[in-house]
Amino acid sequence: MALQLRNIAIIAHVDHGKTTLVDHLLKQAGTFAKHIAVEDRVMDSMDLERERGITILAKNTSIRIGDTKINIVDTPGHADFGGEVERIMGMVEGVLLLVDAAEGPLPQTRFVLQKALGLGHKVILVINKVDRPECKDGKRIQEVVNTTFDLFLELGATEDQADFPIFYACARQGWGTLDFDAIPKLIAKEQEGSLKPLFDLILETIPGPKVKEQEGFQMLVSNLSYSEYVGRLAIGRITSGSVKKNQRFIRQGVDAQNNPKNETFTITQVYTYEGLKQVEVEELTAGDIGVIAGNEGIEIGDTVTSSADLPPIARIVVEKPTLAMLFSVNTSPLSGQEGEAIQSRKLRDRLLKEVRHNVALRFEETETSDQFRVLGRGELQFAILIEQMRREGFEFMVGKPLVLMQKDENGGRTEPFEKAVLDLPEEFASDVTRIFQERRGMLTKYETTTAVDGIGKQRVRLEFEIPSRGLLGIRSRYLTATRGEGLFSSYVIGYFPHKGEIPHRMNGALIADRSGETVEYALLSIEERGMLFMKQGVKVYEGMIIGEHAKDNDLNVNPCKEKKLTNIRAASAEFLVTLSGIREMSLEKSLEWIDEDEWIEVTPENIRLRKKVLQQNLRSVKRSDRIQ
Repeated sequence: MALQLRNIAIIAHVDHGKTTLVDHLLKQAGTFAKHIAVEDRVMDSMDLERERGITILAKNTSIRIGDTKINIVDTPGHADFGGEVERIMGMVEGVLLLVDAAEGPLPQTRFVLQKALGLGHKVILVINKVDRPECKDGKRIQEVVNTTFDLFLELGATEDQADFPIFYACARQGWGTLDFDAIPKLIAKEQEGSLKPLFDLILETIPGPKVKEQEGFQMLVSNLSYSEYVGRLAIGRITSGSVKKNQRFIRQGVDAQNNPKNETFTITQVYTYEGLKQVEVEELTAGDIGVIAGNEGIEIGDTVTSSADLPPIARIVVEKPTLAMLFSVNTSPLSGQEGEAIQSRKLRDRLLKEVRHNVALRFEETETSDQFRVLGRGELQFAILIEQMRREGFEFMVGKPLVLMQKDENGGRTEPFEKAVLDLPEEFASDVTRIFQERRGMLTKYETTTAVDGIGKQRVRLEFEIPSRGLLGIRSRYLTATRGEGLFSSYVIGYFPHKGEIPHRMNGALIADRSGETVEYALLSIEERGMLFMKQGVKVYEGMIIGEHAKDNDLNVNPCKEKKLTNIRAASAEFLVTLSGIREMSLEKSLEWIDEDEWIEVTPENIRLRKKVLQQNLRSVKRSDRIQ
């Protein structure tokens, strides 16, 4: 009997459990042999994904149920990685929409669901974490189902799409049910559960892949990978025909000016997904998601065909970037001491490599030969790229993220706005509202949720429409204001008239006026002027930022000054004096803190802050002079 196919994507907001659900789907489908030890969140293969608990890159896997192969794509839940989601949606016919039983659908759920519904995909709603304390009476679960249904209608779902099946699950424990009344028994372990009902539901609900009735092979490249043995790998769904090793095919792509460009090449290897592995096969047929090798220049969005007569499939289009960031070679006096001080050519090549893999990022040259501009979606996307390059041993510098402005038909300035959705304890609502309104945010919704969290606090959900500029650096202030108990997410809603000046950082910087090592004696006198970022014994250089000044101007200080020794004892007994407090500056905090005249110096060992102009006699300390 011929192998049947199903192609599905799992979409959800960050931390709603989709990667954990895939773990149990793989285990219960018998993907792993009994003697193989399988770690949790097996789909999160990057170190950064495991550390941060988020999915960054879309990944493929497959399971077999009887004579049916189910290709599964695990997609990111954060809007900053929306480019990953948008290009994956064209590979599948249906989605599992995972929603937290207590939190309900959040902004990134909406963002991805809108893409899936627009393509006409069938949706299975999976209400996950039904064992949470807030859901023990079942009322909150029903509210979440109703809210999700309202979201479907709001996003323009068809009557067929809005009639979605509902599956209640506890992915962490690997069970689920279609019967709402069975949830208490499964939680109490009075009834044994598994994910078998979900397998059956996928086979019933999700249609087989759509195949074009035409002669010849056609595949849209949706993802890229790399093999040390066969080079660049192109991943995509085959829309018609079949492919075998050693066949001659045509890559229909574009050149640097976006003009059509065709290239003939030979397929050197053909792979498919079996579980988490890429397995070499003789042939791939229409409807399957597979991998081909043989062309080093292939890009995401290219179409591979067996004939030049077959037209290319429409290239993948993603939402335009809203932020820009400068990347520069490291020009500090400590360059090359902790990592590889790369030259401009190598930095350019590394950034171009990232842009080729991630269609949500764009690359631009600048007037300065050793500086390059990268355009993207959000601070988190840039932070992940910087951290990856840092772990590869590179030294470089980055500037402040800047929002990309546009002009309307009348020549007026417009800027991107985002809808920020906040879920927080009610007692912090007034402080949070003030923070967002200071950043030109407009409160559009305030609702009290009937659910009370595990600590017994009433929670509220606030929605703000706010300029993207206003969100830069706001996350840490929000978490501080809510004592770490608030949830925060946002998505772009469009471009609107410029809102005017938004306060960023009103304080100046404490700047080292010479090279050397910091001394505790000197730092004790400097900390009276502001907040220090470092302790004693740290290498500094002229122009390096060592703290935040209490006033709005910069202040050049000597952190290397030692106490003069004399043979005269003080009349009063000496007493121990220590530094009162140091603010540790992580990469994310640094991105939030810096101004336009400053760089973040990134090395494998340290994150340093510095002025773009190091010599103190060449730069002004007045804020009005340095921030235009």
